[in-house]
Amino acid sequence: MPRLDSRAILQGRRSRYSMTLILGTTVSVVCMIGMLSYLWSLAIAGGAAAGIDGATGFVVSLVAAIIPVTILVPLILMLDRLEPEPGWVLFFAFAWGAGVAVVASFLLNSWGLTYLTKPVFGDGVAEFLSTSLVAPVVEESAKGMVLLILLWRRRHEIDTFTDGVVYAGMVATGFAFTENILYFLSAFFDDTLVATFAIRGLIAPFGHPVYTAMIGLGVAYAAMRTGSWRFLAPIGGWVTAVLLHGMWNGSTYFGWTGLGVAYLVLFVFLLGILVIAAHDRRGQVAAIDRYLPPYISTGLVTPADITMLSSMTGRRRAREWAALNAGAKGRAAMKDYQLAATELALLHQKLDAGLGRDDWKVNRDSFLALMHVARDTFLGRLPQPVTPGWAENPTDSGFLRRADFAHVIAQARSQQPPTPSAPRQNYVPRHGQPPR
Repeated sequence: MPRLDSRAILQGRRSRYSMTLILGTTVSVVCMIGMLSYLWSLAIAGGAAAGIDGATGFVVSLVAAIIPVTILVPLILMLDRLEPEPGWVLFFAFAWGAGVAVVASFLLNSWGLTYLTKPVFGDGVAEFLSTSLVAPVVEESAKGMVLLILLWRRRHEIDTFTDGVVYAGMVATGFAFTENILYFLSAFFDDTLVATFAIRGLIAPFGHPVYTAMIGLGVAYAAMRTGSWRFLAPIGGWVTAVLLHGMWNGSTYFGWTGLGVAYLVLFVFLLGILVIAAHDRRGQVAAIDRYLPPYISTGLVTPADITMLSSMTGRRRAREWAALNAGAKGRAAMKDYQLAATELALLHQKLDAGLGRDDWKVNRDSFLALMHVARDTFLGRLPQPVTPGWAENPTDSGFLRRADFAHVIAQARSQQPPTPSAPRQNYVPRHGQPPR
């Protein structure tokens, strides 16, 4: 029997591996490398023409573009700490933005300026229309495409509006990363790098994430609702994203006053996103409090454990407790336990909303099995593990009970295909018998 694949279970899939994800990530990374190579060639050619070191300009621009990424990505991920999204899917979204979306936008924007706006409107008006109309339509479409792919292939990953915002934020941050290299490189040759970095990297780095978050909200609505009308939500989100993007780009033609007004509008939308994230967090806690108590009879959770699962502080202390008992493996196992318990609660929430899958019982048993195996891991090899800090008495936490759950583990294993990283071997609970 194969070892439980915790990543696949937490994603509600039979396997963590997806050809769509592998192919999409590969294409995205290739496009990103191609775009970076093109920018390198521009830097070398520009440096030769200006009589300065183009390679230094590229490196400086690259480092300057990385700085906003190191700020934005942790902030985006903080929005969804109770039920974080799979790392590889997040990387796919980022790589799509930095690769496919940038390449498609670069080609289409260049084509539109050369063959559409300039021939019709002339140079002056064409630049304004290309910046404030064509570019927002093209870029938000290119970024939003990956969100539609996730809606098609990974709909059940999107449990809240915050999930849509997180995926949108990642693709937008990837897009801004590559785009910033181009802007910073141009500013390096114009000797305006400091001012350009201050605006794009420090004052308003959240522009692209806020635009595309509107599409993410629409996609999340479509994922969380039933009925044919739900598919209008991504269109509405796209229209809002284009309007916000066009407003910001167009404001640059009206000086600092225009930029100030546009900045204020974007800040209001950013606050709205934070309010939505806080509401989703409360909804997840409510789901844990509502749907986990029926599982107290399994011995996997107790009221004290449910209280721990309902706060980030409690979860952090639980991971520290698990590390005290079983080191790094214990900490990782506690994280799996917490995520599986959260996914179990959200599974029941989806059922009540009419979004349940036909195989929901299989997913439920897989979550329960992962919770059990994780618990057996973070208990460690101590004869009597340290009493959890959130439990007044040892019996207040299900973590110190060693009830046999082998039949559920065996059922969950039967749903997991063998993978190169999951060799066939039996898991034998220390407190029970090996599953038959």
